[in-house]
Amino acid sequence: MRIDKLLANVGYGSRKEVKKLLKTGGIKLNGEVVKDAKMHVNPEEDAVIVNGEEVIYKEFVYFMMNKPPGVVSATEDSRDETVVDILAMEDAARSPFPVGRLDKDTEGLLILTNDGHLSHQLLSPKKHVPKTYFAVIDQEVTEEDVKAFADGVTLDDGYHTKPGILKILKSGITSDIELTITEGKFHQVKRMFESVGKRVMYLKRISMGPLPLDEELELGDYRELTDEEVEMLKSNE
Repeated sequence: MRIDKLLANVGYGSRKEVKKLLKTGGIKLNGEVVKDAKMHVNPEEDAVIVNGEEVIYKEFVYFMMNKPPGVVSATEDSRDETVVDILAMEDAARSPFPVGRLDKDTEGLLILTNDGHLSHQLLSPKKHVPKTYFAVIDQEVTEEDVKAFADGVTLDDGYHTKPGILKILKSGITSDIELTITEGKFHQVKRMFESVGKRVMYLKRISMGPLPLDEELELGDYRELTDEEVEMLKSNE
């Protein structure tokens, strides 16, 4: 890998900015000052020092975000702010993308990574990765709804969903529920409730596979996943 690409990938600026940095003489490769942007390095073996700080290179990055409402789950959008726009410049420079989508008005757990293999495994219909949501429903949710969801419901386009696990947390004029599904159809949770004559007023994803949302993350905040959490996700493969 060229040294300018490595440094750009880990957040030291664009290729052009990295070239300027190289010209200052502040970058060392295995103890020797290097100014040639085309110099090839092996991130696994070579020691790269920038202004006295060792560069730690990771091929893949993994972030957990508590997605806020009003932000779209995309890498770019001509009209709305995206989840990638929220990231710090050095994190966005690694080109992460959201694993799956949350609706614009939906909050909660969103994983962003540049690991295409893991993303595919988490989203593959064959893997049946469970996703759990908390929702507020506009009327009473009943045991009949629980049974209907367990059998799968028919959406407005005629598609019959796979079974979902519906838990009633609070029922009354409005209801608090948790719903676990293994699919990711467009607006699926909302459409499942519409199929039984009810409307989702608030929706938040609280887990994906074995990974729960970090309750300490405020809306719009994110953090890097720990090695243990990454391995937890990969074990779902």
